[in-house]
Amino acid sequence: MRRMRYGIALSAACLVTLLGGCGGGSLSAGAPAMDSTQVRPERYKASQPQARAQSTEQSRPQADGGSGDGGDSVVSGVKVTRQERQVIYTGSMTVRAERVSTAVQQAKQIVTAAGGHLSKEETNSADATEDSAMLEFKIPPAKYAEVAGRLGKDLGRQLSMNQGTQDVTLQVADVESRLKSAQQSLESLRTLLKKAETIGQVLQVEREISDREADLESLQAQQKELAAQVAMATLTLRLVGPVATVAGPDEEPAGFLGGLEAGWGALVSFVKVALTMLGAVLPWVVVSLPLLALVIHLVRRDRAARGLVAAPPPGPKPGGPGPTAA
Repeated sequence: MRRMRYGIALSAACLVTLLGGCGGGSLSAGAPAMDSTQVRPERYKASQPQARAQSTEQSRPQADGGSGDGGDSVVSGVKVTRQERQVIYTGSMTVRAERVSTAVQQAKQIVTAAGGHLSKEETNSADATEDSAMLEFKIPPAKYAEVAGRLGKDLGRQLSMNQGTQDVTLQVADVESRLKSAQQSLESLRTLLKKAETIGQVLQVEREISDREADLESLQAQQKELAAQVAMATLTLRLVGPVATVAGPDEEPAGFLGGLEAGWGALVSFVKVALTMLGAVLPWVVVSLPLLALVIHLVRRDRAARGLVAAPPPGPKPGGPGPTAA
């Protein structure tokens, strides 16, 4: 019994000693952490920007595509080039001028002075006050806005203006890439033609060369057309006289006056069409009336003659003397 008691007491003493040592170790380990965060906050805060700056300097080469130790990476050899945008400028303008012929010459002078030229012209000279003209100009893009402003102010009163742009950068790059591929393919076929040994091989390669040349010419035409559209902006100018009718919301009044004007216009158009038809039919009527009258006269006379022939001879009157016996 005594040995058992001594054993239990010795075990309890060892357990107390072990727990005390663990508690002291944990307390001593936690003390420095408390001092670094609570007892000396200024020193801790001052060390944070330095640590962030060091981490930023270390991570910057990696973000730029290189490694921290100066080694090369896959992205470091890629060079990004900025491609110039290819834009097509188009516009249409309607201007009411006092004299259309004078405005046409003035518009040509303005565009020519800016480095442009006239590509299409359509004029309608019905009357001095109802004249109209349609002009299509090619203008350098750098002078497009200036020329459009002058045409709208110097020629007369601007009625409408529509402008548009089309970015064809990707289309131009695609045509150029396909053009290079077609040229390389054509060169390879020509080299292969020199190595052909049989007539069948020669004919087959020549057929392929013909097809590639047709594709190459088509791509070259597309490239030239895109280059021309990008190099010069297109402006369509419509000039109308003082009383010429222009279809558009700026020229058509709304409400009762708009309906009255539309009805009067419809009536005038109907009268013009009716008079035109009458003028076209009247010569035929003048020529046909005598012939028609002659035909009617002959038909009536023929009917009268037939009526006389077909009439029965007159018989004895009723109640008269009967036939006499021989």
